[in-house]
Amino acid sequence: MRFDVITLFPELVHAVTASGVVGRAAHADLINLHCWNPRDYTTDTHRTVDDRPYGGGPGMVMKPDCLVETLQAVKSSNKTAGITTKVIYLSPQGKPVKQSALQTMSQDQGLTFLCGRYEGVDERVIELEVDEEWSIGDYVLSGGELGAMVFIDAITRLLPNVLGHQESAEQDSFSDGLLDCPHYTRPAVFAEKSIPDVLKSGDHQRIARWRREQALGRTYQRRPELLEKKNLTKEEQQLLQHFLKKTP
Repeated sequence: MRFDVITLFPELVHAVTASGVVGRAAHADLINLHCWNPRDYTTDTHRTVDDRPYGGGPGMVMKPDCLVETLQAVKSSNKTAGITTKVIYLSPQGKPVKQSALQTMSQDQGLTFLCGRYEGVDERVIELEVDEEWSIGDYVLSGGELGAMVFIDAITRLLPNVLGHQESAEQDSFSDGLLDCPHYTRPAVFAEKSIPDVLKSGDHQRIARWRREQALGRTYQRRPELLEKKNLTKEEQQLLQHFLKKTP
């Protein structure tokens, strides 16, 4: 899969492929990351990418001319490579990202992330070039680069052959709309706390039921709004009730 990122700080974005899951995926050519600096598409001596907003007000706004030129170069490069890319603008005005949206994006050939800075980008760039607007949360960052890195990481782990076990992605939190169950490893007793006996039983069916019960219970306790959007089966309803009865 190909990721293109339009950013004034390409060295920041490239860091996402320096290590970990994304780094291994990049090394194995399962993903390709290309960064594009709008300063390379300016025409003035000072390589200006921003200007004061019309109507007054604080801050600066990224200029439309260099951004559109950059986006056109990105699209041309993808077309030459036979890749269809989708342009995403990372913004507080965008739709809140969900795991289901990331799973859909993981089916695309390529994604282009437009990273704003200052007070954002000229609205005409969004109207002319952007396909979708997304937000990673209701807070303010200095720019879209960290958001782009979040998307790249979250999408990469959903691609075939990236994780050591495909079940790792399938069982992650939010993969089916629920939080994840608790996990334990050796030693069996640590700081006078023992792991649940069911995990030592060797009964995979019981373990699977326990994990599902824990996922339902944790979601109820910590993110109840997620359950409101999910149609629980009769068995899941029973598991949740069992969890609630034995939990103070």
